[in-house]
Amino acid sequence: MKGFIIKTSENKIIKFRLYTEEAPVTCKAFLKLLPFTRTFMHARVSGQEIWIDNAPPLDVIQENASVFTEPGEVVFGPLKPSRAKTSNCMGIYYGEGKGLDCCNIFAKVVDEDMHLLKSLGEKIWKHGIREVSFQAIDK
Repeated sequence: MKGFIIKTSENKIIKFRLYTEEAPVTCKAFLKLLPFTRTFMHARVSGQEIWIDNAPPLDVIQENASVFTEPGEVVFGPLKPSRAKTSNCMGIYYGEGKGLDCCNIFAKVVDEDMHLLKSLGEKIWKHGIREVSFQAIDK
């Protein structure tokens, strides 16, 4: 599986698989950004989502872009088109949600780790921001 992991501030590891067929340009560019760490917050209007608005810049095309996501999917707002409300944002949906503008959907949590992602999302929702680290995996 080609993908990445996130490591929470409580040292929980959550695995994600990349959508290499659906979003190859985004996946390749995202892997080049790794590793990085950011402080995630909970979304206010887009549903069960944790997100950042200071993602590492990802200058890629829009691909596999939508406002509609499935629980567990990861989205990245490319820098262009510049009118996009989601430029330079990254989100991880741990449940139902709908984005404010199109983002590139490029990964999804592995099924066996969905409960860990839900737990992280609920902790951020109830208790506030959390630091999350991203690292590549290639298995």
